[in-house]
Amino acid sequence: MDHLIRGIGMNDEIRIFSVDTTETVNEAVTRHGAYPTAAAALGRTMTAGLMMGSMLKNEEKVTVTLQGGGPIGAIVVDSNAKGKVRGYLSNPQVHFPLNEHGKLDVRRAVGTDGFLNVVKDIGLKEHFTGSTEIISGEIGEDFSYYFYTSEQVPSIVALGVLVNPDNTIKAAGGFIIQVMPGASEETMDFLDRRAGEMTPVSKLIDQGLTPSEIIDEVLGRDNWRKLDEMPVAFECTCSKERFLNAIATLDAQEIVTMIKEDGGAEADCHFCRNKVWIEKEELEALITH
Repeated sequence: MDHLIRGIGMNDEIRIFSVDTTETVNEAVTRHGAYPTAAAALGRTMTAGLMMGSMLKNEEKVTVTLQGGGPIGAIVVDSNAKGKVRGYLSNPQVHFPLNEHGKLDVRRAVGTDGFLNVVKDIGLKEHFTGSTEIISGEIGEDFSYYFYTSEQVPSIVALGVLVNPDNTIKAAGGFIIQVMPGASEETMDFLDRRAGEMTPVSKLIDQGLTPSEIIDEVLGRDNWRKLDEMPVAFECTCSKERFLNAIATLDAQEIVTMIKEDGGAEADCHFCRNKVWIEKEELEALITH
């Protein structure tokens, strides 16, 4: 079962998030029929989005949009404070030969000419919005840059996805370590050193390490403590009612055309690929209201 842990460490000078998203990412990748390079990009973004959601509380939620100008187009991820996430990308059938490091060429798929946008719905009339340039296209570094630039929180963001030959997900997950205000130089230096030495996070998950054991590996068991954990999963919030509400915003003539030409309407959810048929009578009711 995929799960996420939260913790603090280094004399409470850092906060920690670590998650295994193997099943969660596999669910999304299967629904979208994503090829390996696209699957890795979607999985990394969903993993980061899940951890960002876990930084919120109650009914709050976050939407992340990564648009780097590359062939996969936009990646959009919704996540909430309860461990639920969904995501899609414009062009899931994108794959390239491995890069010079023998890894999936996510940078080429994502592109490096665009923005990472974050919108947080924290229950206020105005949403919090942050946006930074994409500096890498590898996604983990782009989230690090976002946290540092937009939220002024120095962060190590490690994201990893391993894809099987049959396009299923072998291992996926990641961690975020954030430096709290007033952290000592020693803590900063220690984190810098560890960031340069660590094994890729997808390999650690593939070796069977849990989110807690991954942080043990990165920080050392005595340098942190776990606060809590929660299950995480792919979950879509689409419904026939939401589709009807969206259609209701259309011009009445457009709805009449749907009825005449198709005898109803088929709605297709971007996030989960579920299709819902809207009956002619349901469309007619929208016009008469």
